[in-house]
Amino acid sequence: MDNLIKKFDKISISDIAVVGGKNASLGEMFSKLSSKGIPVPEGFAITAFAFEEFLTHNSLHVPLNNLMLHLDKKKYANLQEIGGKARKLLLNAELPKNLQLAIVHAYKELCGKEYFEVAVRSSATAEDLPQASFAGQHESYLNVKGEEALLKAVQKCFASLYTDRAIKYREDNGFEHSKVSLSVGVQRMVRSDKACSGVGFTLEPESGFRDIIHLSGVWGLGENIVQGTVTPDEFFVFKPTLIQKRNPIIQKKLGAKEKMMIYSDDENNPVVNLPTPKEKQEQYVLNDDEITRLANWALIIEEHYQKPMDIEWAKDGITRELFIIQARPETVHSQKNPLLVKEYALMDKGERLTSGEAIGSKVVTGIARILKSPEESNKLQPGEIVVTDLTSPDWDPILKNATGIITNKGGRTSHASIVARELGVPAIVGCGDATKKITDGETITVSCCEGKTGFVYKGKLTFKETELDFSNIKKPETTEVMLIAGDPDKAFKLSFYPNDGIGLLRMEFIITHSIQIHPMALVRFDELKDEAVKQKIEELTHHYPDKCNYFVDKLSQGVATIAAAFYPKDVIVRMSDFKTNEYANLIGGKDFEPKEENPMIGFRGASRYYNNLYKEGFRLECDAIRKVRDEMGLTNVKVMIPFCRTIEEGNKVIAVMKTFGLEQGVNNLEIYVMAEIPSNVLLAGKFAQIFDGFSIGSNDLTQLTLGIDRDSAIVSNLFSEQNEAAKEMIAMMINKAKKAGMKIGLCGQAPSDFPEFAQFLVEQGIDSISFNSDALLKGIENINKAESKALLNTL
Repeated sequence: MDNLIKKFDKISISDIAVVGGKNASLGEMFSKLSSKGIPVPEGFAITAFAFEEFLTHNSLHVPLNNLMLHLDKKKYANLQEIGGKARKLLLNAELPKNLQLAIVHAYKELCGKEYFEVAVRSSATAEDLPQASFAGQHESYLNVKGEEALLKAVQKCFASLYTDRAIKYREDNGFEHSKVSLSVGVQRMVRSDKACSGVGFTLEPESGFRDIIHLSGVWGLGENIVQGTVTPDEFFVFKPTLIQKRNPIIQKKLGAKEKMMIYSDDENNPVVNLPTPKEKQEQYVLNDDEITRLANWALIIEEHYQKPMDIEWAKDGITRELFIIQARPETVHSQKNPLLVKEYALMDKGERLTSGEAIGSKVVTGIARILKSPEESNKLQPGEIVVTDLTSPDWDPILKNATGIITNKGGRTSHASIVARELGVPAIVGCGDATKKITDGETITVSCCEGKTGFVYKGKLTFKETELDFSNIKKPETTEVMLIAGDPDKAFKLSFYPNDGIGLLRMEFIITHSIQIHPMALVRFDELKDEAVKQKIEELTHHYPDKCNYFVDKLSQGVATIAAAFYPKDVIVRMSDFKTNEYANLIGGKDFEPKEENPMIGFRGASRYYNNLYKEGFRLECDAIRKVRDEMGLTNVKVMIPFCRTIEEGNKVIAVMKTFGLEQGVNNLEIYVMAEIPSNVLLAGKFAQIFDGFSIGSNDLTQLTLGIDRDSAIVSNLFSEQNEAAKEMIAMMINKAKKAGMKIGLCGQAPSDFPEFAQFLVEQGIDSISFNSDALLKGIENINKAESKALLNTL
């Protein structure tokens, strides 16, 4: 029986040729990782040899080969017909008696006294290339119970070797159909229909960033994630702090989880998809302990296989236990060179038709083709953009001809997202209304270059594609090159740019885009008079009994994501520096902001932090930073105070921060100050006695040195950091910082735009210069030239 059946405890990864990749991985984990605390449901595999015996017993080799010879390999016009006939041959055949007996015997041994439900999964392998991946090409059957049902499910798995998508996959990848065999895995069913299930990657699936474990989950069976039927919860876990046993969960995103797949009593329809009760939609499927436990298991699995992994997990609703039910190598980002990057930028503005989650970062234009099902594949011409409700593995042969994918449903781990990454085409998923807002046959632009949200525009918009190769970039010898950042969704991608950390993290971006609400409107929610504002705040914060925690959670997760992306390099977070007119634009902001004639030099920066008008809002900012540093363990975060006018004001802010749990020096906390007011330059020695470092804000320092309101178009032509007076101020600031033994950097565009300005900063001895990502490479080039010239001058 050994050549027909192999138990999981007798299988290792070296058995891929015998039991296929899926079963070999299950056996490897069951036999090698159970001792390390990773629970894998027990089971057995029906071997590829058994499948070949089945074909021989029924004399199917020749008729199957003949069918494949008649396949139209140019247009695949008869793919459905050929596939249907092949499957019919297999389904009408008979399982050999000895194989039936072997399967039933193994099932009895697995179950013991009473039969229980099992999952029956296909696991294919190729004789000439046993390592080949056939993920998603063949069928699986869940909630199978009893001898007859099991034998029927096994035969249906055998037949799924000839699904239309599997036939096309083998043709696309150059496999001879007769050289591919099928094994079937039979595994104890985890009752996730009564709990939850999901997937995990041991890297960040959009960028390929290796220090993240990305988990996602839904209520019920995991098919809803794979099919893209629902938007799952997402959790980002940071590996270094996971290893340090800190709180490693840097991001949590609550998904809508609109449906939950559960088992039914109907033999013909063993699973049903029901609407998820509202209260369950509002709950995360996992608590923090469970997220951390799964992440630890993912880490152990990755270390065992020595490569990034794609993992499936499930929670049993009866025993409340978590299980790993599958693990396979991640095949997209692990094969890419992260130092080769393509940047896309839209050059036009257009009418937005719809939006959803962006998969990838590309932009494409083309004709939209609305398809209701794979049966309409003949409508799609090569190079067109598929627009549909959702996709499944049956769509694979069609999607290979698409230059973009747009779906109404789905999330980052849906089938459409996975296929888009594999094909290297942009996708926008979870739009909700794409098939209604887009007209079949119209020209559209799919843009995934604008952050986490992807947009579909009417017509053909102009865009720019830039290819960057970081492998040959030589960073400067003495001057640190840092980035200016604010968008957490771009952080992991930016981490591959040549850099020495983040010189300026603008908190305002996170507050505007993620939080949206004025912090004082959360602190004093009960005092708000405008019912429409209160309703909007309720909508955004209804998961938080304490509305202040909403602000702290959102801000800490945004900052932590950027800090993790660049860990252990410095990430200097500037505390909020909105002007009063900008704060007023936040939800509820008008009730808490004074009207000012010139907000640019009004109630902004440090003066707000100790003032009763904003002090409690600043407390929330401090709570978020403390959470990032002290709880999450991201101590590479430093804090920077903007627009600090006087020494007394600096002392007040530091004292207030201490009362809010951010004490200078504790847990190595460093507090920098922006040097952007002439008083900062003139009293630099005294500011150096209370702060730990300086960062020159060249825009504000220039405007205040020259007496120019940079918001005024009338005098904007006079604004220049290269003005002699502005340069004198900058030189004086650098010199004084050096005398005080303090680090000093500069944030701004000028060093990339003007080589002579970079030369000036290098000559003055600046420690670091921070650039926006689009100016970084030019900035590095200018600094390298400046350093070479400075070196020649010393010889």
